[in-house]
Amino acid sequence: MPKFTPLIALALTAVSSHALAQCPAWLDTEKRMLHDKEMVDLCSLTDGKPVLIVNTASHCGFTPQFKELEALHQQYGPEGLVVIGFPSDDFFQEADDEAETAEVCYKNYGVTFTMVTPVSVRGSDADPIFAELARQGGAPKWNFYKYLVDADGQLVDYWSPRTAPSDSDITDAVQTVLK
Repeated sequence: MPKFTPLIALALTAVSSHALAQCPAWLDTEKRMLHDKEMVDLCSLTDGKPVLIVNTASHCGFTPQFKELEALHQQYGPEGLVVIGFPSDDFFQEADDEAETAEVCYKNYGVTFTMVTPVSVRGSDADPIFAELARQGGAPKWNFYKYLVDADGQLVDYWSPRTAPSDSDITDAVQTVLK
């Protein structure tokens, strides 16, 4: 076993503490990518970046918002915004099959932002990410709730599906957290 001097041990502790401080506990998880075996480490994906988290559904009147979410990803992704979609059937409008969900996202709407496997977004079965978003602001009452989280994991604001991703309330908030 290597021998560490107190100075090296202190530096390693500082690095570990810094790394832990960068990732909020509620984002310290891996999720499987939609209709894929690949896993994504949300800490690595979101490290020091603002995140727009959206609960999505394939068969909802708001499903066309995928196009505007993709546009946000294309416009602000290069500046550091991470967009993550979480399909959910909590409102009974998600496809029963992941392949169908993937087709809606990737083929029908051209989504290139991160989409993970379906989760529950409300109630006692809520995924820990949505439980924390509910604690910080509010649980989604329908599909396509959009949650903007700053680089420190704090909820900046959230919007119902009636607020389109291209709405100036959202784009102004995104621009603010990117500064």
